[in-house]
Amino acid sequence: MIQSIVIPLLIGSVGGLIAALCGVGGGVVMVPAFVVLLGVDQKTAIATSLAVIAPTAIMTILKHQGNGLVNWQLFLPTAIGACLFAYFAADWVKSLSNETLTRLFGGVMIAIGCYMLMRKA
Repeated sequence: MIQSIVIPLLIGSVGGLIAALCGVGGGVVMVPAFVVLLGVDQKTAIATSLAVIAPTAIMTILKHQGNGLVNWQLFLPTAIGACLFAYFAADWVKSLSNETLTRLFGGVMIAIGCYMLMRKA
């Protein structure tokens, strides 16, 4: 019961909070949490996190649009590029090992984190 409902609910809650506050989609929370807390393999964790991001994004878009914060001119070309590359990159997941994907994920998080900490606001 706890592992099947409560832990995913808590993971989703933290992921949604991080998504709304930081704009990261919650994947930085969900992917490692699925792997570490629920024992899900890296490939499934990535795919599941992306599936969860869709309704999360809809909810936050509605709230941010209501607050006048969405730049729709920036949205369209960015969404087109993201969708095209995400569609094709999703096939790469099949050919990479879980270990490679975990290292890639960790490396990207470290690089982005260092950049964010070092840049001037």
